[in-house]
Amino acid sequence: MTPLQPPRQPSRAALEAVRRIAGVPVWVPWPLPSGWLVTGFAEAGDERTGTRASVTALCGPSVTHGPADLLVVAEEPGVGVGAGFAGLDGPDPGQGFDEGPPHAKIDIFGHPTPLWCVPAASDRAVYAGEALGNWLWTIAWPAEAGCLIALAELTLRDLRENDQDLDLPYGAFSPRLPDDEGA
Repeated sequence: MTPLQPPRQPSRAALEAVRRIAGVPVWVPWPLPSGWLVTGFAEAGDERTGTRASVTALCGPSVTHGPADLLVVAEEPGVGVGAGFAGLDGPDPGQGFDEGPPHAKIDIFGHPTPLWCVPAASDRAVYAGEALGNWLWTIAWPAEAGCLIALAELTLRDLRENDQDLDLPYGAFSPRLPDDEGA
């Protein structure tokens, strides 16, 4: 498993730093659901080899009550960042996760991308699929916020693309990303 680098505070400068060395997509739902903010970034890899996993953290209103958190992860197979946030033992969603029809779809570059629910810790909802040859994970807290993935008809944009100079709204740093000491 490739370790995470210290997370980056939510800002334009942090996004530019992540974009500069990203070897995998840096996904963000766009347009953002009403009331949602970007709350940080994380990556696994280094400047020499490039980013092998990227994480975009978001926060917004929950479908039930209080706030909800969402992480969108893109990673090369075997890296393990998405599985780590999902609370899984292995580096990938596990064998058989994609059996049967998908539980949700996210639009990527005009194409519906299937996602399957992955059994995970009871406090979160986890969906995984494949996009552009990489794992795509969405991890939402509380678990009820997972319906955002299944019902909101989200469209993901890759922030590495030159035409994706979006005016992202930033919020407070996500409590779902590890602190600077890696705890």
